[in-house]
Amino acid sequence: MNAKKFAIAKQLGGKRIITNRGEEIGRLSDMIIEEGSGKLEALIVEPNSASKLAKNLSTSKDRLITVPYKAVFAVGDVIVVDESLLV
Repeated sequence: MNAKKFAIAKQLGGKRIITNRGEEIGRLSDMIIEEGSGKLEALIVEPNSASKLAKNLSTSKDRLITVPYKAVFAVGDVIVVDESLLV
């Protein structure tokens, strides 16, 4: 079962992250998973340098963005997040 979860997570790596308003904020770099429960808590996003929203959200030293999982509402060819839950 762990191999299946790993394969799914691996397929998500590098997916574009866009808002419900169509702005690309970046690409999925990593995920934060709660160790005890295994629940996905947040996405770590490498910001799109052309995105004004991404620049406002990038607060860490390494300039990565943390997107709470509750903001995600669709995953397909791209990951769509609710912009109102990001700020």
